[in-house]
Amino acid sequence: MNQGQSRSSPVDPPARVATLSGDQDTGSGDTGPGDTAPGDPALWRRRLRHDIRHELGTIIMLASAVMVADDVGAGSRARVEQLLGETRWLDHLIRRLDEDDPDGAGPDTGLPSPERLRVDRLTAEVVTGMRLATPHAVEFAGEQAWAHMDAVALWRALRNVLDNACRVADGRVEVRVLVEQGWVVIQVDDDGPGFGRRKQAPHGLASLGLGIVHDLISGYGGSLEIRTGEMGGARVRMLLPSAPPAHDDWRPRP
Repeated sequence: MNQGQSRSSPVDPPARVATLSGDQDTGSGDTGPGDTAPGDPALWRRRLRHDIRHELGTIIMLASAVMVADDVGAGSRARVEQLLGETRWLDHLIRRLDEDDPDGAGPDTGLPSPERLRVDRLTAEVVTGMRLATPHAVEFAGEQAWAHMDAVALWRALRNVLDNACRVADGRVEVRVLVEQGWVVIQVDDDGPGFGRRKQAPHGLASLGLGIVHDLISGYGGSLEIRTGEMGGARVRMLLPSAPPAHDDWRPRP
């Protein structure tokens, strides 16, 4: 942390200014690692991701400092804690981008390996974040549900569906997690005008988000359903193949 000091550029220029044509100065005018030219798009993307990671790290440190401060009330502390959680999810996205595209040449089309997830817990975490970001009431109810999927992929799918629902809702969004005939169902209802009747919703943005959701869910053996819900607006259902519970969290049913 910078201890309150300004992060502006220094007044005096450095004694020697090196021209970097790659990721570091080679001292000989070579292009450096990977033989990347100064205008190379891959090099630009790597440097951009580096700067984004740096700024995210700064935000995480600042939020962590606020969390332990003595002059912060309980309500503000809860909001900062949620902000910290959202920032860490964003950091996961950047790290995933680095893993899929380490050289900046283009993303890998393969999906990350699945892991056993508590779908209801992850959904509840996303809902908690959305409650702080929207004026609408976002209600959640869920039973214990397990599935095999990448956590970041499921987080992305949930955020896209909830962003769309909160953007068009008149005042209420309902989220449910249930298990139906071997499928884990994440159901999101809103009281907006519904698909095909939206007047103010950016249709292109909604379509892009649902396209992302479809690809993420279907990539792990699931499916996406869109229909009109009981609240009069859209009902989006994400279906994932159910997985047995982990032994350390399993409890016998009565």
